[in-house]
Amino acid sequence: IAMAGTRNAMRAVRVFEFGGPEVLKLQSNVSIPVPNENQVLIKVHACGVNPVETYIRSGNYARKPALPYTPGSDVAGVIEGVGEQVTAFKKGDRVFSIGTVSGGYAEYALAAANRVFPLSDKLDFRQGAAIGIPYFTAYRALIQKGRAKAEESVLVHGASGGVGIATCQIARASGLKVLGTAGTVEGMNVVLRNGAHQAFNHREANYVDKIKEYTGMEGVDVVIEMLSNINLATDLQLLSYGGRVMVVGCRGSIEINPRDTMSKESTITGVSLFLATEEEMQDCARAVLDGIEAGWLKPLVGSEYPLEKVVQAHEDIMHSSGARGKMVLL
Repeated sequence: IAMAGTRNAMRAVRVFEFGGPEVLKLQSNVSIPVPNENQVLIKVHACGVNPVETYIRSGNYARKPALPYTPGSDVAGVIEGVGEQVTAFKKGDRVFSIGTVSGGYAEYALAAANRVFPLSDKLDFRQGAAIGIPYFTAYRALIQKGRAKAEESVLVHGASGGVGIATCQIARASGLKVLGTAGTVEGMNVVLRNGAHQAFNHREANYVDKIKEYTGMEGVDVVIEMLSNINLATDLQLLSYGGRVMVVGCRGSIEINPRDTMSKESTITGVSLFLATEEEMQDCARAVLDGIEAGWLKPLVGSEYPLEKVVQAHEDIMHSSGARGKMVLL
């Protein structure tokens, strides 16, 4: 009888005020949303945790959702229901999303049908939750904005996290020479197993010299930068003529010398998946689905947390000693 009374309710994480990780509140009486004509309802098996969700939660991000809200965009699970105009999916389909309407840190999530994609049987739900933002961002940074081409070289700065591993896999499959940095030996090994030709430890004092030595003074054509507030000035030193730095992640300001861009006519470009056009999003989706089919796109899942440990997850993603794959909530 108790069950009958709670069938329309679910557990979901709610944020009622912006602030630290402690503002994430797990509630057990949240109404299960109902899909409108172009939406689907997903029974969530896993949801990716992305650094951007910590920025939004803190209130220090350009886009602020209306309070209260549920964080999370990258879910993987099974279609529970579809809106009347949705023909691409039916109840029971395995799917992953690159966005939600109602938030992914929950047992059920609403998503626009054009932000949901079939999840191959080659991948489990945890891997499905590690595709969305990491792989779409990596493809946007490397190919759409970075215009990286086969035979060019790319340095992935912070390569052992979700976006980093995605970038290494995409770059390797695209025929690039792939260099990656990580902060631990374990992280470096992860990077090498996921497409990098060479890995460097960015905690070593002389790692920049090692990269210069490896590239033989030619420098790298593209840098994919996860922590530009630390590395941007260094990145400019590592570029080839006409090289480009793609700023994917940043946690503060940094001082650089613009002359370093003049000497090589290099460019610094900011990357935001949220500014992609519909056409660009579908281009990302095609590339990602092709990669899954071809077998080279294999998300690496790192730390896993139950919904009850969401506060810990947000603390860890900002303060961990070195990422090893994608963090997911189960």
